[in-house]
Amino acid sequence: MLEVSGLAKRFGGFLAVNSVSFGVKPGEILGLIGPNGSGKTTTFNLIAGTFPPSSGSIRFDGNDITSLPAHEVCRRGIARTFQIPRPFRKLSLRENAALAAYYAQSGQINRAEAERRAITALDMVGLSSDPQIDATGLGAASLKKLELARALATQPKLLLADESLGGLDTAEMERAAEMLESIRTRLGITIIWVEHIMGVLMRIVDRVI
Repeated sequence: MLEVSGLAKRFGGFLAVNSVSFGVKPGEILGLIGPNGSGKTTTFNLIAGTFPPSSGSIRFDGNDITSLPAHEVCRRGIARTFQIPRPFRKLSLRENAALAAYYAQSGQINRAEAERRAITALDMVGLSSDPQIDATGLGAASLKKLELARALATQPKLLLADESLGGLDTAEMERAAEMLESIRTRLGITIIWVEHIMGVLMRIVDRVI
């Protein structure tokens, strides 16, 4: 599904990612591990089109996406979450997720369909009981759920999950990990998961790199 070959990124004289190569099979949960500053999030940024690599290639579903910008990568079926969720605080949970759905389809779906996809995504993460509340007062666990719902609303084939357990207590970590596994099982979404909580990660992933 995804083939990364010789991926590198330089910021001036600093080499943030150095000749990274790996592949991901459909339906797999792959753990991407390493110490802080080792380039994991930068690798996600390169795959997601946040900025272009200095060298190397990225192929997704047989197509070269190396030079595509983020919005085109999203529309090809790759979604990502961020370590620090930054929702639209004054918008409702439903509106936050609906905007993601609309963005992923380049405006080619109507509002009703975007909101339907939003509610489906919110239900998947356990936030559908009150989708009209805004994101202002959400705690850490709910913010992580909303971040995941926004990614799921784009209906991705591949999810890049960046430190989904950060800021959560032990019970919340277990629930978040189970949620990722459920997303793979129920929706068939392939996942690459960057995480530092190794005890939880190793129970869920198929392999690590």
